Amino acid sequence: MPSQSIVILVTVMVYMAVMVLIGLRFSKKNNSVGDFYLGGRKLGPLVTAMSAEASDMSSWLLMGLPGVALAGAIGARVGYIEAVWTALGLAVGTYLNFLFVAKRLRRYSEKLGANTIPDYFSERFGETSGLLTLIVALIIIIFFVPYTASGFSGVGKLFNSLFGIDYHVAMIIGAIIICLYTTLGGFLAASTTDFIQSIIMTVALFTIVGFCVSDSGSLSASLEAAKSVDGYFNWTGADGGYGALPIASTLAWGLGYFGMPHILLRFMAIKDDNKLKISRRIASVWVVISMAVAIFIGVIGVAFVRSHGLVESLGADFDAERIIIYIADEFSRKNILLAVIAGLIVSGIMASIMSTADSQMLAASSSMSENIIKRFFWKKMSNKSSMILARITVVIITVVAIFFAWNPKSSVFRIVSFAWAGFGATFGPVMLLSLFWKRCNKYGATAGLIAGGIMVFLWKFVIAKLGGVFAIYELLPAFIINLIVCVAVSLLTPKPEDKIIRTFEEIKNM
Repeated sequence: MPSQSIVILVTVMVYMAVMVLIGLRFSKKNNSVGDFYLGGRKLGPLVTAMSAEASDMSSWLLMGLPGVALAGAIGARVGYIEAVWTALGLAVGTYLNFLFVAKRLRRYSEKLGANTIPDYFSERFGETSGLLTLIVALIIIIFFVPYTASGFSGVGKLFNSLFGIDYHVAMIIGAIIICLYTTLGGFLAASTTDFIQSIIMTVALFTIVGFCVSDSGSLSASLEAAKSVDGYFNWTGADGGYGALPIASTLAWGLGYFGMPHILLRFMAIKDDNKLKISRRIASVWVVISMAVAIFIGVIGVAFVRSHGLVESLGADFDAERIIIYIADEFSRKNILLAVIAGLIVSGIMASIMSTADSQMLAASSSMSENIIKRFFWKKMSNKSSMILARITVVIITVVAIFFAWNPKSSVFRIVSFAWAGFGATFGPVMLLSLFWKRCNKYGATAGLIAGGIMVFLWKFVIAKLGGVFAIYELLPAFIINLIVCVAVSLLTPKPEDKIIRTFEEIKNM
């Protein structure tokens, strides 16, 4: 292995060791399952904001988004503009989620004593049979396992590209490390590491821009290559076919925020809900800047790819999603100092992966242990047994996700896209109605969840294949169907009990 690769590898390993140490430190603060899954509702506004966004962005920020922007210059029909519209939808969604959902969900979940999303829905609607809890828990597991797997896949791609390590070996080692600190430290460890990782991700993004511009000689030279691609900067795609409907469906990414369990849990965990305004401002600014820089890397990456002949030299092995890896690897060859900086950049990619995977593993684990196993099979479990079960389920989720990540050709962007649609279309409408419409009842919520979940799969794998107006992002139609079904069924069935209405009014008037 070349000396610069050894330096990068050592830097990354040191970073990963620090994450494990953080998990070990917080392991002593988990005295109950509530601490393990929600940190005892003790998060500050800065950690709430940055851990929410770091867990949100995942490897999609440093791999998926630049890759989509770059792909528009090497054969994709849209590429750059798809990345722009997606980022715009996410930026708006981030702001609105903090503005409308965060504070009310924090107050509602504490009032109801809910530590998980399934707990919240079950208590909010007074559903005692366990059916709603089971449906919500299964949805979280179904969509979070492939979502987590996309992160593990990112680790495999990363180490395979830089060090020539077998994809599967690298992917498994990365999964074990993420599992280790998450199992040890729980939610507090995940949130703290996410905060640190958001800083590293930010440094990595700006450093890569500097490297890319330096490689081309100037900013104008970096942009020139992208400008030379016919139709690359067209707001309707290279061929002009990216019209109003595709744009609307791409902007619909923002709707997904209302149903993201790992983000909603951050709202539930903040210590002082009056500080959420600070969190909103921090999160909104960071997400706009980080996504803009990520897209910009894809744009100026066109010049880098051309000047180094990467498409020609790598052939079928070229992967636009690895553009940051290619850039970091090239500059690490110059001297030891740049190799260390390249190591920090690679650590940034690892940070983006780990910050999402840990949160997803916890959310899926809580659904399995708290809302399925304890709810239906082992109700009188002791606190010690509950903690053991919580940690075991994190390990189980990790193992299952490893199998989903086994294919090295899987696209990070596409996997995340489908999982995002799944959560947004199932939980999003029901979450909004549960917080702002007192007439919404357990029958409507259950029907809406099922309708939204079915429609995501139906639209993705059947209807969208018809093409034309049907070839839109499955999140949008599934979200609308869920909303309609939830409202209609709620109105056609008995209104919620007086106790539920009184709690709703109490939270509304706080």
